[in-house]
Amino acid sequence: MQGGGDRTALRARLAPVVDGIVGQLEEANQAREDALKACRSVIRLSGSAIRSVHRRDLDEADAVIDQAEVALRSAQRALRPFPDLTYAGFLHDAEKEYVEARCTRLLIGSPDAALPGPDGLEVDSRSWLKGIAEAASELRRHLLDRLREGDLARAEQLVGSMEEVYDALVVIDFPDALTLGLRRTVDALRAVLERSRADVTTTAVQHRLIAAMGADG
Repeated sequence: MQGGGDRTALRARLAPVVDGIVGQLEEANQAREDALKACRSVIRLSGSAIRSVHRRDLDEADAVIDQAEVALRSAQRALRPFPDLTYAGFLHDAEKEYVEARCTRLLIGSPDAALPGPDGLEVDSRSWLKGIAEAASELRRHLLDRLREGDLARAEQLVGSMEEVYDALVVIDFPDALTLGLRRTVDALRAVLERSRADVTTTAVQHRLIAAMGADG
């Protein structure tokens, strides 16, 4: 009987400790669910904003990016008391998409504007690095649109912006565990840059040939 009584006493001592831990886990799980929902909104809105930029509807893009920022701040607040969840991955993805949308908007719609850094956008520095790399890759679509319209000068500017971003990022050489896979993103940007540079070069040569033929005529 004494053994049974000891077990009952032990359970009684453990129960409040376990209940406290369960309560903490319930709070963390609720924060995770809230943040996941907000992060999904960030990703959806950021993609929509980028499409608006490519349509050159900058007012719409700005409005949607602002909505994405509201959702992102909500996710960040929800996870702030739970640092382990902050580094689970989904918040970084949302931050990256938000940075990509902001920087794509600036690179295309306001090419002379300075790009805000991670502190200015209130995101993790690694999310910022990947976001700006993907924003540079997004320039290819706009570049092709401008080539089709015959705006070679603007296409050359866009290639220049892509090159500047690539040159700034390619020097970062750390393990993927530290950079969240930045190297693969930069490699993808290099491939996009090479194709874009070739397209612009081909178009420039064609323009010179046409001009020369016109002069000869």
